[in-house]
Amino acid sequence: MTLSNLTSRIPGFHRMTCEERLEVVAAFAGLDDAAHGQLAAPGNIDPHLADHMIENAVATLSIPIGVATNMRVDGRDVLVPMATEESSVVAAVCNSARQCYESGGFVTSLSGNLMIAQVQLTGISDPENARLRILERRDEIAAACNACDPMLVRLGGGFQDLEVRVIASRGGPMVVTHLIVDTRDAMGANTVNTMAETLAPSIENWTGGRVFLRILSNLADRRLARARAIWPVEAIGGAGVRDGMISAFHFAEADPYRAATHNKGIMNGVSAVVLATGNDTRAVEAGAHAYAARGGRYSTLTHWEITAEGDLAGSIELPMPVGLVGGATKIHPTAQACLKILRVATAAELARIIAAVGLAQNFGAMKALATTGIQKGHMALHANNVAIAAGAVGEEVGRLAAILVEKRQVRQDIAAAELARLRGS
Repeated sequence: MTLSNLTSRIPGFHRMTCEERLEVVAAFAGLDDAAHGQLAAPGNIDPHLADHMIENAVATLSIPIGVATNMRVDGRDVLVPMATEESSVVAAVCNSARQCYESGGFVTSLSGNLMIAQVQLTGISDPENARLRILERRDEIAAACNACDPMLVRLGGGFQDLEVRVIASRGGPMVVTHLIVDTRDAMGANTVNTMAETLAPSIENWTGGRVFLRILSNLADRRLARARAIWPVEAIGGAGVRDGMISAFHFAEADPYRAATHNKGIMNGVSAVVLATGNDTRAVEAGAHAYAARGGRYSTLTHWEITAEGDLAGSIELPMPVGLVGGATKIHPTAQACLKILRVATAAELARIIAAVGLAQNFGAMKALATTGIQKGHMALHANNVAIAAGAVGEEVGRLAAILVEKRQVRQDIAAAELARLRGS
């Protein structure tokens, strides 16, 4: 294949094997042997499984899985697997959890396992009357939803409630039906989507309108995970550190520019556990950020205050639509192994642990910002990556990283020069 005839139109690409697709991609991109070999190298997932999880698979991408220690959640000690490529994330959770371990660790709760499916109805001249006509059919709607998944009903889940909202939009009024469903130990997207699509024709018949979208909402505000913890003031470095962290929280609470980074730090921990357990990181992230803006202005997912005893109290509340069954969680062997490490029996337990990790992550980031700055610890760990990128191997990695940290110049050019000096000595 030459540059003059490169084309992304590849008939039958999806019918090829992973290996065949990789050969086509390698030829298209002109991959050298090293790049080709890297993509062809087996990971911890069978290529056959990867080929059936997504379309047009050619390779797998391995992400390091670390384990957060010192986590005590609801009186139980847990080890928490975290899949992330970012330096200092796992260490921050470990250190934060250690500093509140003796005061009891994290106390958590969950509002429930309820998910929402939306059915959008348009073309209605009398939207308020249409709203009532739908509400009058509650029993029929419940029966139709539950018939979509009898197994879920037998497990104690299924249709729970009905809401119908009239929304003013640029295109005119919309009548939006919310199906509220207990999905138990599943994240539940496929279940509630099926229910919404099943009901759409009936809603059109009852109202005379036209249904367009019928899909879940990722603003899972009926599935809120909460965690709280108290950090003794002496365990965190004194009142000065505590007050600096409170000031950092007040900044994030008041300013959406700061709140975005504040919450990103929370999601460093949250998404790492969600990914490690094979759950949907995009759904959790979208719901969390939408929830942070529920008051009409983007703000923080955590809250920090000073107790009567002068200690630091933190809390978090965010949507947590995660599951133990269905999707990659059920079929990915690494996700299954990570769930075994966690020793959780229900999706509710998993959601509550993830909330605790998010709170720990936020504590670590705020403490660093209020004291030494975020870069000191982060760059000390990142120095290893820079050393490897410069070509260091074996014991050279640690030695070179230490030099970069001491110089406070964790840069690729400095690493290359120092590596040459090390090897020449």
